[in-house]
Amino acid sequence: MKKSVSFYSEGIKLDGDLYVPEDIGPGERRGGIVLCHGYTGVKDLYLPDNARALNEAGYVVLAFDYKGWGKSEGARTRLAPYSRVADVQAAITFLQIQEQVDPDKIGIYGTSYGCATVVFVAAVDERVKCVVGVVGMGHGARWMRSVRRPDEYADLLVRSREDREQRVISGISNMAARDEILLPDRQSAELASAARANNPNALSELPLEYIDETLQFHPEWVVNQISPRPLLLIAGGDDRLVPPEECQSLFDKAGEPKKMTILPNVGHYEVYVPPAFDMVMTETIAWFAQYVSARDRRSQ
Repeated sequence: MKKSVSFYSEGIKLDGDLYVPEDIGPGERRGGIVLCHGYTGVKDLYLPDNARALNEAGYVVLAFDYKGWGKSEGARTRLAPYSRVADVQAAITFLQIQEQVDPDKIGIYGTSYGCATVVFVAAVDERVKCVVGVVGMGHGARWMRSVRRPDEYADLLVRSREDREQRVISGISNMAARDEILLPDRQSAELASAARANNPNALSELPLEYIDETLQFHPEWVVNQISPRPLLLIAGGDDRLVPPEECQSLFDKAGEPKKMTILPNVGHYEVYVPPAFDMVMTETIAWFAQYVSARDRRSQ
């Protein structure tokens, strides 16, 4: 059962969907999972499939849009990585106060840039009891450099500096085509384009501010703070947008318990469609079941 909800983060109203299992009984409390979308994603793109799979496994699930995305209020289309961390923390609080949720059994799931976000959230918020990150990056600057030729990266840094200087004087960031900032890879471009074409909230332009904010966000600097809470990382073995080495770096710096799964011959956007999607969710549900059980107690 899907229910439209709203809640506030830093005084800004966010739009969300609460997914409640059909078989939940009166007074029953379940484990809760917050879903976090990626770089330019929205809650209605891919995440409903994750929510359905987790509902079937018994979890109450919350998906939402960050400030300025979808129907959420706030400055439009900004990346604002640390503000996204605050949004996820607000989503955790909202999920904890739902009558169907055990507030002590909260997991978070993030895909693509959402993986980076949930790693950072878990590192600074001990309410998170279990983390799953899929096809994510560990170091923003290294990632942006890794998918570009040297001259392309040098040009990117110049554009970033010029826009940064303009923003501090005018408050305005120039817009650029999404594909200039998030480089498309031939392997998954068709899948991504098809999915975005059917979503009215999917954007084709982004502010150049995205460059600075990506270059300065490095979840691998804090991933070691998650332990002793569990972390699962899932990478695509043939991911040419966010290479699997990014997840590997997060894994190497994380403490136990941790697990990393590399899906052979799977590209970045292929994790959202079968058969790779089914592999992702099998791993995810098994990990959550081990550390944040869906069904546990009834309120008295």
